[in-house]
Amino acid sequence: MLLSPLARRRSKSAMGAVKGNWLFAAVLLAGVVLRVITMLGFRSALWFNDSYDFLRIADDPFPHPLRPSGYGILLWGLKPFHSLALVTLLQHAAIAGLAVAAYRMLVRDFEVRRTWAALAVTPILLDSYQIELEHLLLSDTLFIVLVFGATLLLARPGATGWRRAAAAGALLGMASVTRTVGLPLFVIVLLYLVVRRTRWPVCAALAVTFVLPVGAYATWFQQEHGRFQMTGVDGVFLWGRTAAFADCDAHTPPPDLASLCPYGAKENRPASSHQIWEENSPTGWSNGKAFSQETNQRAQRFAFWAIRNQPADYLRVVSYDFFVRTFSWHRSQYPTVGTEARYHFPTKPTARKPGLPVLGGGDRRTVVYEYSHGTGRTHIVEPYAEFMRDYQERVSVPGTVLGIVLLAGAAGIVRRRARARTALFWTPAVALLAIPPVTVDFDYRYMLPAMPFACFAAALAWGRRRPAAAVEVPEAVAAPEAQPADA
Repeated sequence: MLLSPLARRRSKSAMGAVKGNWLFAAVLLAGVVLRVITMLGFRSALWFNDSYDFLRIADDPFPHPLRPSGYGILLWGLKPFHSLALVTLLQHAAIAGLAVAAYRMLVRDFEVRRTWAALAVTPILLDSYQIELEHLLLSDTLFIVLVFGATLLLARPGATGWRRAAAAGALLGMASVTRTVGLPLFVIVLLYLVVRRTRWPVCAALAVTFVLPVGAYATWFQQEHGRFQMTGVDGVFLWGRTAAFADCDAHTPPPDLASLCPYGAKENRPASSHQIWEENSPTGWSNGKAFSQETNQRAQRFAFWAIRNQPADYLRVVSYDFFVRTFSWHRSQYPTVGTEARYHFPTKPTARKPGLPVLGGGDRRTVVYEYSHGTGRTHIVEPYAEFMRDYQERVSVPGTVLGIVLLAGAAGIVRRRARARTALFWTPAVALLAIPPVTVDFDYRYMLPAMPFACFAAALAWGRRRPAAAVEVPEAVAAPEAQPADA
């Protein structure tokens, strides 16, 4: 059958695009194929302990006391389809689309060489743990899309208009009600605009659209729980961090905090985060029940007491998690064997306790059935599943490589290679890696959101086709003709 002239022109255009970007096209194709194989091999989704909480939010939205409800609200929007497979499909598609947008911006807007640009998006497209994360019912994929998308918006060349800043602020606000680690990223972005001497209405637009979703969510939380906060566990999480080293024998705590002393010798204690949730924890955790405001406040007071009395021990555990665990070549079974195993493609459906209570009402079986009209059990189909398990054993980005990429970005900032924009991506990468060890604990899944930021920063620093200008033009003195329509 003969092609119409329009079809022939489109075919030639597509072939020309592939020919000019053959490396990226190959990486993108491989990434899409791997995600299709994952969808075929693990139907319809993979499960984590937090997944049931998000589905409980989706069944009847409420501000969850342990974690922000942003991801659950997204699931609520998809609930009429009653399809967990649709959720994972959209998560895979969102990451692939984000990689396309990042590559296009690197090549078109920043004149990065095509090979460097393709290498910059290769980890997010081909890393096996990233692909597995997208197939889990967890908030991390949505968080990556929101925060990286916001940063791409602000990084575009030219003076930032208020509409663009407002869109970025809204994305960061939605990211913060998805994962609270998004809150410090707003400060980084605002400082970027200030350093570039952006006009105050632009900064105000960013701040207003960021505060709107965050403030609305905190107000909703206050109406339900009596506290103007994002969650009710900031003190409990910090207690878990200090439970790794707090020594109540060497330092006597205040009498009303003594019951929060961790059990056992320091060298035999479980991981920081696990001590919060283990049976008979000093926190009093019980499945299906929230921590009281009093418990959260007492836990926070205990944590501050431990840090004041043992600042060197606090720095030691934080430094070990950040420098050793994060940038190690090999993965360890941390924080627990079971938790780390959830980040691997399974050989059989994950063992579940369907009758376990879920905070907010119901149990795991009922919340899954209400959302999906089925059991939600993962069906493992060979040989697709075996292919992905073998792939995961061989293809991933070790922590050491991520560290090298970060060092490359830092060196580019020092050498003034697109310094401001490189720092805009490099700084969030470091923050996303450092904040969990400082406030809660290390977890391998917290490394993945930092990866696209680190790779983008390195590509900006070293991959440009021509040297970066010695001094970036401040937006406050940009030529009028360079202003976008929304300035």
